[in-house]
Amino acid sequence: MGRTSPISRTTNHGRRTSLRRLNRYLRHSERILASWDAFTEFNTDLDGWPFDQDAYGRRAAVRDADTAAAFASVRSGARQLLATARLQLQHLPAHLTRDSWPGQLTILEEALNHLDTLDAHWRQTRAQLSEDAGPGSEAYVDALDEHHAECWSYLDDWACHGRVILDIQAAVRRAPSRPKRPQPPALTPRRSGHGARGR
Repeated sequence: MGRTSPISRTTNHGRRTSLRRLNRYLRHSERILASWDAFTEFNTDLDGWPFDQDAYGRRAAVRDADTAAAFASVRSGARQLLATARLQLQHLPAHLTRDSWPGQLTILEEALNHLDTLDAHWRQTRAQLSEDAGPGSEAYVDALDEHHAECWSYLDDWACHGRVILDIQAAVRRAPSRPKRPQPPALTPRRSGHGARGR
């Protein structure tokens, strides 16, 4: 009887953790966006222009920062989630898949690439800040707000399309499991001669 290796168990546990974190991000980002939509409904005119530009900007900064904080737990496992989802999709029967899934995975991958680039820029920006512009200072907060604003649309891509990873995982669970090895035909050929027992 085969046993699951410790490495396999660790990998499966890590993936389950990443999937739970992604699901939590999707729920959290939905609440953040609903709160933002409620704010804009009462604080903009019919053409979408804010009544108070400063208040609008401050509220947008809160939305951006909250979304970035929510995604932070997903970030370390995001690449592996994408790679596994692509591999799973290749082996799923066609009737369990959707035509939109490959394109959605591409959107998520491109968004992650942009986020990596923006993170590199943010590290450069922090290094270039003066010594008195540490966390909490006006210069630092302004730079961080700008970074979050640049990241938001890519984080929103994950909020809009991240469920595809959960959908693919669900489809894998519904797919018929393959036998570990081919089952031989249930035939027992009859033998004659010395192998047969006489009466």
